[in-house]
Amino acid sequence: MKTGLVTFYHIHHYGALLQAAATQRAVESLGHECEIINYYVNQNNALFHAPTGLGSAAADAHTALHYRPLRLRQERFEDFSRRRLRISPHQFESLEELRTAELPYDLILSGSDQIWNPTIFPDGRFDPVFFGAFSQRRKIAYAPSFGVPRIPDGMEEELRGYLGAFSHLSVREAQGASIVRGLTGRKPAVVLDPTLLPSREDWAQMAAEHAYAGKGYILCYCISGPGPLAPYIRRLAEETGLPVVQLCGARRKVHPKARCVLDAGPAEFLGLFRDASYVCTNSFHGTVFSVQFQKPFFTAVSPRELAAPETSRTFSLLSRLGLAQRIVGKGDAAGVADPIDWAAAETRLQAARQSSLRYLEAALGDVPYEEPPAPAAENVPPRLADPTGCTGCTACAAVCPRDAIAMERDREGFARPAVDLNRCVRCGRCTAVCPILHPLEPRPLPAAFAVWNRDDAIRRDSTSGGAFTALAEFVLEGGGVVFGAAFDSRQHLGHTACFRKEELWRLRGAKYVQSDLGDTFRTVKECLESRHVLFSGTPCQVDGLYRYLGGRPENLTTCDLVCHGVPSPGVWEDTARRIAERKGKGLQAVRFRNKVTGWRDSHFTAVYDDGSVDSAPLYRTEYGHAFGRSLFLRPSCYRCPYASMTRPGDFTLGDFWGLRPDELPEQQQWGVSLLLVNTAHGSHLFDQLPLGRQAFSPERAIAGNPRLASPTACPPERAAFFAAYALEPFEEVRKRFFALPPLPVRAAGKLLSPELKAKILKKLQ
Repeated sequence: MKTGLVTFYHIHHYGALLQAAATQRAVESLGHECEIINYYVNQNNALFHAPTGLGSAAADAHTALHYRPLRLRQERFEDFSRRRLRISPHQFESLEELRTAELPYDLILSGSDQIWNPTIFPDGRFDPVFFGAFSQRRKIAYAPSFGVPRIPDGMEEELRGYLGAFSHLSVREAQGASIVRGLTGRKPAVVLDPTLLPSREDWAQMAAEHAYAGKGYILCYCISGPGPLAPYIRRLAEETGLPVVQLCGARRKVHPKARCVLDAGPAEFLGLFRDASYVCTNSFHGTVFSVQFQKPFFTAVSPRELAAPETSRTFSLLSRLGLAQRIVGKGDAAGVADPIDWAAAETRLQAARQSSLRYLEAALGDVPYEEPPAPAAENVPPRLADPTGCTGCTACAAVCPRDAIAMERDREGFARPAVDLNRCVRCGRCTAVCPILHPLEPRPLPAAFAVWNRDDAIRRDSTSGGAFTALAEFVLEGGGVVFGAAFDSRQHLGHTACFRKEELWRLRGAKYVQSDLGDTFRTVKECLESRHVLFSGTPCQVDGLYRYLGGRPENLTTCDLVCHGVPSPGVWEDTARRIAERKGKGLQAVRFRNKVTGWRDSHFTAVYDDGSVDSAPLYRTEYGHAFGRSLFLRPSCYRCPYASMTRPGDFTLGDFWGLRPDELPEQQQWGVSLLLVNTAHGSHLFDQLPLGRQAFSPERAIAGNPRLASPTACPPERAAFFAAYALEPFEEVRKRFFALPPLPVRAAGKLLSPELKAKILKKLQ
């Protein structure tokens, strides 16, 4: 039987050409003929291109300076293609030409790569050719990728029609499987990228010698800037003394002393991976061949993939192989010297390879395929939220009857649950209480108020309008207890219990750090047996408390905060130590938003043990500037499910930003709080609080507080920051990432419109 393969193969891109060769080889290994249908679009391999702007002119200038090696690279691609690929002799130019041609194929195979990604084609729509729409013959798919997290609006019906023509469907990533299942109801097989089907011995036979053969080196293959890989490259070079060899996907050097390879074709590419001592890459296929040749490697993914690992082919592959810790720029990333258990990874790879080949064999033979059930894993941890979703709320640790879960800090300085599998009895309580695994149900919009404390002294000592103190005093006057966040003498932020009004000053004010809950949930439960409890915290902490308690006790009142996101405790404590060291005196207290010049111009104030004080506008301090860029927030903050008007607390408290000058003008100087009343219990209490108030629409509340509508966006440099933070001295990291922009840049930032800023930033990236 002869198979016609439609895939990307023509472009001079290592991954595209090698996946085409691997797909063809896999089909032939199963006893079938396979020919690549000679069709391609938007794939120009010319060394020089018509200039379209400054960037393309610079690229052509670089090409001119390095013409000989780049010309040799081009020739090597063409040679590899001639020797390793079987391509139909006629080149087809269009869907119509294919429809009218006498094609010699019994079967059409839509092969791997992002052939189903509509955004990469010139018209921004699907190319029907890559769905085999030119033929009435049977169609199968092996590992195509959509390359996007969701199908663009208006294309769903078109895609559903294309997919309905396939007898056998498979995809390369879990996100692709979700798209197919949602549109068709069919469950496609999730198979390996075809480059993982041949063995490393097969690939080694296709490899060519190169200038660095027989010498140890650190291979860097980056298709964009190195970003979070940079500190790993520096550390490996320093600790091993090996040279850095850069296989040039990106045009700029990844290390000052990198030796750039510009002339490598696919065979030389394989040889460089085969002979490397270490690999640093942000290419998916760079990751694949690191695995194939079992090289100690580190890989980076895009900010979008870090924020949503379920959409990432790199996460999908490495998680399947038990190697996800080799992805840098996240809390569980491996250290430079951490070994890889290649025996375990190879066992998983062999199982996945056999499963993928069984699917392909069934598809080629037109027999049903069902994925085999996963083998029962032994000693597996209980199911909890994944690292990008876990909020660190401690509900799982608090509910565990065997104390088998401890909150331990990761490489980013955040506390995460660590399960002692020897103590765990698999009772499932931790899974049952995890808030991220049990999302809140939508609720009606709450009532929104601008409020302020009538006591001017309390109001001046508060971040905004002093509403929290009024609520806390009401609870304390009734014999209750208040739980909130307070700093200790080491500038460690933790939740604590307050039984007297005189102690409330410790809980007042914004603290731009994630608080340590410790055993707070268990203490709250004990207090609820005899008194009224007020708990104040971030919405994820409030929801975690309710999950732990198993409901909403009548004598519990909760107040969640309008939260920009929680910064790393580790980063804050390092910053606090640096402030003290710079001054040469102990840091006694800090105020993140001191209203020394009014509510709208909050100052960061540091008080030292000799009584001296430093104060500056928050966002003109290094920590405030980095916080304002959302640089070191917890990963879950960038996908926060509580960034909406569905709130877990009885109250939601924040600043009422967005007031016009003519609205409450007498109150704005010293701060106005936003208070959302979310429950009937909250409404009952609110009526008894001695607060100045004015009602507003919920829409006005959202307009001034965007985090009531959507999460904070993840900055592109976050992964690079935390990769450096995990490996390098904090002082070096601080200087590189916290530095305030030069004065002209700050001045321009105040004058330029957001639209113009976005355009400039896009040009610079």
